Amino acid sequence: MESVVVSINLFGAVALLLFGLGQIKDGMSRAFGARLRIGLAAGTRGGFRSFIAGLVATIALQSSTATALMVASFVEKDLIAPAMAQIVLLGANVGTATTAWIVALGLGWLSPMLILAGVILLRGKSVQRQGAGAALAGVGLMLLSLHLLSAATDPIRQSQSLNLFISMLGNAWPVALIFSAVLAVLASSSLAIVVLILSLAASGGIETSLVIVLVLGANLGGAVPPVLATLKAPVAARRVALGNLIVRTTGCVAALPLAGYGAALLDMSPFSHANLAVDAHLIFNLAVAVIAWPLSPLLLRVTTALLPEKEGAESSRSYLDTHDLNQPVAALAGASREVMLVGDLIERMLRQASDAMRDSDLSKLNDISALEGRVDRIQHAIKVYVLKVGRDGLCQKDQRRAMDIVEYAINLEHIGDIIEKGIRPEIAKKIDLGLSFSDDGKSELERLFSITLDNIRMAQSVFATRNADLARRLVEVKEDVRRLEKQSSDRHLQRLRDGRADSIQTSSVHLDMLRDLKRINAHIAAVAHPILDESGLLIESRIKQAG
Repeated sequence: MESVVVSINLFGAVALLLFGLGQIKDGMSRAFGARLRIGLAAGTRGGFRSFIAGLVATIALQSSTATALMVASFVEKDLIAPAMAQIVLLGANVGTATTAWIVALGLGWLSPMLILAGVILLRGKSVQRQGAGAALAGVGLMLLSLHLLSAATDPIRQSQSLNLFISMLGNAWPVALIFSAVLAVLASSSLAIVVLILSLAASGGIETSLVIVLVLGANLGGAVPPVLATLKAPVAARRVALGNLIVRTTGCVAALPLAGYGAALLDMSPFSHANLAVDAHLIFNLAVAVIAWPLSPLLLRVTTALLPEKEGAESSRSYLDTHDLNQPVAALAGASREVMLVGDLIERMLRQASDAMRDSDLSKLNDISALEGRVDRIQHAIKVYVLKVGRDGLCQKDQRRAMDIVEYAINLEHIGDIIEKGIRPEIAKKIDLGLSFSDDGKSELERLFSITLDNIRMAQSVFATRNADLARRLVEVKEDVRRLEKQSSDRHLQRLRDGRADSIQTSSVHLDMLRDLKRINAHIAAVAHPILDESGLLIESRIKQAG
């Protein structure tokens, strides 16, 4: 009976730790998602900046897996150079190790205060405050889970069965490494497993060499979830995840025979022996980063050789399989995946327009017309395909899904037209005439671009998941965009009244771009309306106020 209670306490503490980590990731994404993504994409123009961007993003999200998937997505969309992506992930690995080291500082006394502050912020009305509240509460829960883990593992440390099991692992390092790696894969978090190792090793009942081996296993297992998550992704994204796995595997294989020497060095160090697990975790990832950084071009060649690009894959890829037309569920699933490809193209167009405006670089506008042409062709193909699916009659649910797919495709096509026929010429005109926005005007436009980019990504998630809460948030952000557009227009007009020469010269371009970005966000938010209507949350184009 006692063993059952101990097991429940242990698994409950681990579950609370994973829940807290999830709250931090979700909260930070809600509060600072746009800034994190923009910062990560913009901060990868050099090796050092790429490393720091990965480190900061991972500390903020508390998940190197989340950073890896984000980076893989950016590489797929040509927002990050593949060689820089590997350096970003080296920074991400150091970031998760730094987080574990900070956690071990003994900040458990902050837990009640952080949870209280988080709950208070969660009652706020803005998405940013709610996100910050969820993140703070997540940190508090994570720290609380460490206290519970310590209490739960205390009787385990006295267990003869555990001592026997540890003794067996101590005599079979490869088995110990694989065991720890499997736990990290199951938990989808190397951080959680390192913290568990930290709790088990706190009493000194585990040899330092075995602690190091278990930490190596956690690092190896932490590289597996991104590989599994990108198995069906384009080749460019899969290479990033595979490269990270190769780096960690090579590091673990090289470090495993040296675990005994490392243990001797750590035992002689002045640091607290209770924290040897997190010290080993941080030292290992720093060493791997130092060694692998100069080898990133070689790693890129290796992953390219292992995962070669299929000739014509991008232009010929299509999920509109005519063999599925007599199976509505499969056909509509294919059409849904195809329309999300259109969303990815729209995001790329927006990104290129934003970069061209920021850098005053005409070359970054070159691909927009070609991308818009692809959007038109795929959108037309989707409409024709969905029409064929409905020839033999569809049930009400499938009819509604078919209509949602077509409407989303049409809205995305309208966005493409606005970018190609509105925003692109406006930016080109500004660059050709050598005009410059005022600092305030440029900042306002860049902010609206970043919000719009984040919204198209959110729209993709809303369309894929049909999550009502996410749909509500998307419409709320649309209202925020409307207010920002009005505020920016008012400020611009005030600058004109003040006689600001830079504002006078760029007045028509500035106001036209504000109008176009507002129109784009209206089309983006339209994907949420059927979901909110279906959930009973939409009344006359307004969201019901939460009770």
